[in-house]
Amino acid sequence: MFKIVKKQVLNPTVSLIEVEAPYIAKKAEPGQFIILRIDEKGERVPFTVADFDREKGTITVIFQIVGQTTQRLSELNEGDFIQDFVGPLGVASKFDGVKKVAVIGGGLGTAIAYPQAKKLHSMGVEVDMINGFRNKDLIIIEDLCAAACDNLYTMTDDGSNGNKGFVTAKLEELIKVGRGYDMVIAIGPLVMMKAVCDLTKKYDIKTIVSMNPIMIDGTGMCGGCRVTVGGETKFACVDGPDFDGHLVDFDSAIARSRMFKKQEAESSEAHKCRLEGLKNA
Repeated sequence: MFKIVKKQVLNPTVSLIEVEAPYIAKKAEPGQFIILRIDEKGERVPFTVADFDREKGTITVIFQIVGQTTQRLSELNEGDFIQDFVGPLGVASKFDGVKKVAVIGGGLGTAIAYPQAKKLHSMGVEVDMINGFRNKDLIIIEDLCAAACDNLYTMTDDGSNGNKGFVTAKLEELIKVGRGYDMVIAIGPLVMMKAVCDLTKKYDIKTIVSMNPIMIDGTGMCGGCRVTVGGETKFACVDGPDFDGHLVDFDSAIARSRMFKKQEAESSEAHKCRLEGLKNA
């Protein structure tokens, strides 16, 4: 059993939990993930490691309510326990030789981009971070991101925070003024990562994306997390989750990500109905 030692609601659908997991915290690195199971009958769900504290022995996870499991996870509080918490899984991000990087987070992807920026910044790399949200009410961990980079640009689709525009527009603006990036790291919705890669390909800038496909066991056995990279089948859980964005087949990844939307919605609705039944009992 793994104890939740901290919980913070970041916006109406996104929460942060800090979980006591000393053995995982001892070895976790940016880019890796964990798989948790709330209870013995729960499904296995992957979450990227948003942060870790080796001294405290904790792992931080930031998640969005999208289905039954994340809804149930959001109902847990400090002092509650999670049945299973396994990791670190996946290959840690590699940053050898880079001097100037743009780290881009889209929506919840900001929570995954943050540890990348933090690690690079601690290595003395010059980091520009560009985060994008639909509106100002959805902005998360802005203070943490500001401390993890040299320059932070937070964009909103509707301009409600004073900075209107997509992350790609801001990235191209910075490229054109001569920022001279060695690498771009893009993490967020598949359509956003695809748009970033289409842009950086024009400027011949190496671009790394973090893939988060459907995943079950996290050890490469089930094949559920397969992605096509450079014409070859890769498994995000053991070959990734980081891949060369210019080689990723985003169209197939987007199609696969939509396969179980109906079932996810039905499961979430069934859980809400059960909760209502308990309240009215």
